[in-house]
Amino acid sequence: MSSTDGSVAATTGGEAGAETGRDAIVRAARRAFTLRPYAEVTMRGIAAAAGVSPSLIVKRFGSKEALFNTVADFGTAADELFSAPPSTLGRHLVLTMVGMRDRGRGDPLLRVVFSLGIEDERTLLRARFREQVTDRLAAALTGSDARLRAELIAGQLLGLGATLSLHRPDGAGSHATAERLADLYAPGLQRLIDGA
Repeated sequence: MSSTDGSVAATTGGEAGAETGRDAIVRAARRAFTLRPYAEVTMRGIAAAAGVSPSLIVKRFGSKEALFNTVADFGTAADELFSAPPSTLGRHLVLTMVGMRDRGRGDPLLRVVFSLGIEDERTLLRARFREQVTDRLAAALTGSDARLRAELIAGQLLGLGATLSLHRPDGAGSHATAERLADLYAPGLQRLIDGA
């Protein structure tokens, strides 16, 4: 087996391969759980899409339910998104969203909108999103309408992700730099953050 084979590297347990394998599994699982109901998603299908063996998924995550719970977690994305002070948060949100999309080859939040799962799955995704993204943001904002502004900010972030996805790969947004996107999009977010 060649060490240049990405699927082999992902399954051999080496340091770089281990992380690559985990990332590939999570990306494939996000796509699978977003595009198909939970009952139709199989570990074999996720493994094939990720280029790893089903046994590696079981070793890393234990079960399909545990993998779904990992995919349904927005906490890590929220940690990165909200790691700037309120005075610069608007620009930081745009730059971070674009950077996360580029690194993860997908939107870190958009799966909450496009999930086709049964009602229980959609409800879980929405509840986690509300708790880990919207509620967390509302708690960081000041003013009597902090909750409303947090919901509007979350909506704008989802809109940014949807727009960039919709017009990929040849849309103007695909060719714009993250800095230019932030120049255009961040002022509206910042007004909501400031409550102006």
